[in-house]
Amino acid sequence: MKNLIENTVEFVKEKLKGAEAGHDWYHIERVWKLSKKIAETENCNMEVVELAALLHDIADPKFHNGDETLALKVSRGFLENQHTSEDIIEKVLFIIKNISFKNMAEAPENLPIELKIVQDADRIDAIGAIGIARTFNFGGFKNNLMYDPEIEPKLNMSKEEYKKSDGTTINHFYEKLLLLKDLMNTPKGKAIAAERHDFMLQFLDQFYKEWNVS
Repeated sequence: MKNLIENTVEFVKEKLKGAEAGHDWYHIERVWKLSKKIAETENCNMEVVELAALLHDIADPKFHNGDETLALKVSRGFLENQHTSEDIIEKVLFIIKNISFKNMAEAPENLPIELKIVQDADRIDAIGAIGIARTFNFGGFKNNLMYDPEIEPKLNMSKEEYKKSDGTTINHFYEKLLLLKDLMNTPKGKAIAAERHDFMLQFLDQFYKEWNVS
């Protein structure tokens, strides 16, 4: 008989068939693995960590007309169908609701360690070589310019400005990706993020050299 985690994996794989490549099952799988890796170094509820990692992007608002409630509804429906305890469901939904970069200003203080772990894992997958690939994939998905020297990055955007932003892919590095290293919660997350951050800086240096044919 399959356990809850195995059933969740099957559910997520099915729900995300055909998803944009930066937010598909493989993104979920990487975040899941990273979450477990970080969780090994923390005192936490591993079941909550795994479930939240697996369900955190089950209905990303970017692909559902900005609806931030759909992921919560879908996740609750699935977990209730699996006869999961209400305590576990509430903890998982809290993580899903508060994990994202754009909702950072709205998140309550004293976040549970399980959220910190999954948030670190999700942010780590947004940086480094994978982060670069995901960023350009999504920029292409939206038909955004790769780069325009005349368009400056928009720093300190509000949540609504961030959601509506259609700037260049390179600007996204300055508007989000290069900020993530200093937003890590756990020692393990900080260590992994530092290496990936350095790789992005090297990439940008090379990008500008090639762009300017220097």
